[in-house]
Amino acid sequence: MSIVKNIENQIKESLEKAAHKAKEAGELNFTTLPEYVLEVPREKAHGDFAANMAMLLAKEAKMPPRKIAEIIVSNFDSAGTWVEKIEVAGPGFINFYLDNSWVYSVLPVILDQGDDYGRSDFGKGKKVQVEFVSANPTGLLHMGNARGAALGDSLASVLDAAGFDVSREFYINDAGNQIEKFARSLEARYLQLLGEDVPFPEDGYHGQDIIDTMQALIDRQGDKYKGMDGELRRELLVKYALEEKISGIRKTLEDFGVHYDVWFSEQTLHDSGEVADVVEKLKKDGHIYEKEGALWFNTTQFGDEKDEVVVRSNGVPTYFAADIAYHRNKFRRGFERVINIWGADHHGHVARMKGAVKALGYDPEQLTVILMQLVRLFQGGEILRMSKRTGTYVTLNELMEEIGRDAARYFFVMRSPDSQMDFDLDLAKSQSADNPVFYVQYAHARICSILRQAEEMGYHLPEVSQSDFRVLTDPSEMMLMRKMADLPDEIVSAARNLAPHRMTSFAHDLASLFHVFYTNCRVLTDEPEVRNARLLLTKATGICIKNVLNLIGVSAPERM
Repeated sequence: MSIVKNIENQIKESLEKAAHKAKEAGELNFTTLPEYVLEVPREKAHGDFAANMAMLLAKEAKMPPRKIAEIIVSNFDSAGTWVEKIEVAGPGFINFYLDNSWVYSVLPVILDQGDDYGRSDFGKGKKVQVEFVSANPTGLLHMGNARGAALGDSLASVLDAAGFDVSREFYINDAGNQIEKFARSLEARYLQLLGEDVPFPEDGYHGQDIIDTMQALIDRQGDKYKGMDGELRRELLVKYALEEKISGIRKTLEDFGVHYDVWFSEQTLHDSGEVADVVEKLKKDGHIYEKEGALWFNTTQFGDEKDEVVVRSNGVPTYFAADIAYHRNKFRRGFERVINIWGADHHGHVARMKGAVKALGYDPEQLTVILMQLVRLFQGGEILRMSKRTGTYVTLNELMEEIGRDAARYFFVMRSPDSQMDFDLDLAKSQSADNPVFYVQYAHARICSILRQAEEMGYHLPEVSQSDFRVLTDPSEMMLMRKMADLPDEIVSAARNLAPHRMTSFAHDLASLFHVFYTNCRVLTDEPEVRNARLLLTKATGICIKNVLNLIGVSAPERM
């Protein structure tokens, strides 16, 4: 349990004891205490914590909230709570002011736990799957895929740090119409490169990468597929291209710092009979009906706008049928919560997917879909739509070449997924305080520089047990320690709200507080006690910055 959470629990325990003590003395009348909130006020002047218990008791106690608050305060025992002062404010808030010396207890914990500081057992090992990117293996990864990769991987890291048992998964869409279209596109490019005048499919994949793939095949194997039966040729071309594309996607994502636990093939759902089986089950349970020769899932009974086809009139299952089978497969693997990160264009698919989960007998609340808005690239103040290399969309590989992995990941995680993102390439490349990732990384590099200087001057890091942190009295020192104390709870909050962007906000705030401390307080001072305490404060800050950056897949450089 974090230091802050421990203090909060101590206050709540004493607060509830005070209310019951007042009840026993006949000062208050209530049956049970309400579900009150103890929280950190927005304004520091209102204390370190504030409780709304008195206002919630007013109706049953038949007293003004302020009067109830005063009674509770008069019965409050602050022993062992770090509470220095209590005030009744406004309509009946109870504000608690702590003895600031509690913050000194955070530094030994950070320095002892090191890389593990911030981790907790909040999730109790609950099995969670995060499925993200899952791009069609028919082209290169684009900006939407890149944002999904950064968000999904960072969310998985945050959940892991909060004590969940997390599995990262990529769903390979290697079956269905898009693969048939992919096959026709490959075949046309293959034959065209061999000099044949064949038309390109109107709905084909026009990317340069398709041409490159087929040229690479010809360079290796010549025209061995040219005289084959068309169906067999397309099958072999697709097999070759899928292996190349999936291998390329995997490498690109690994270069981006994303490593999956599972790569799940859609085709295996068809081959194993899971798609046919789930359709039969839904049909047996009365959720599927036949119309115009096709099988329809009655998704309107689960809140969708219209029913959806699961098996076409030609007997071929739809993508939706495979998706239903895939989600049943997830729950059968024992995941207690399933999180999907989808593009905003999949908005209409959410209700029907949750309906399918419910129809299968699972709790739809176990499925969470995070919808991710579009990314707009800017360079030189103008929207950048096209790749300089291919003339089409900008790829993730090109983005990493342009600005590096760290900046790309930080910028993508920096905004909530439900907000449209304007990505400024010029800002991401700049080495200035305006660039948020540079600002945070510079703070860590500065910390490493201070510690190196100390070593060069013969000032070795002191033992924590032999250091007196009470000499750290400057407001900037106190604020820095207070911020670091919040890290474990901030990670839990980010996990609970599925909001990894909170980590970038925390990192920036912490870096800012460190820069203020560095400006106000000389670390390598001639006073041994102060110097030792400040060196350990500096070291602890570096640990926290590095731990937060690790959660979002960004490096913490020692030199810049």
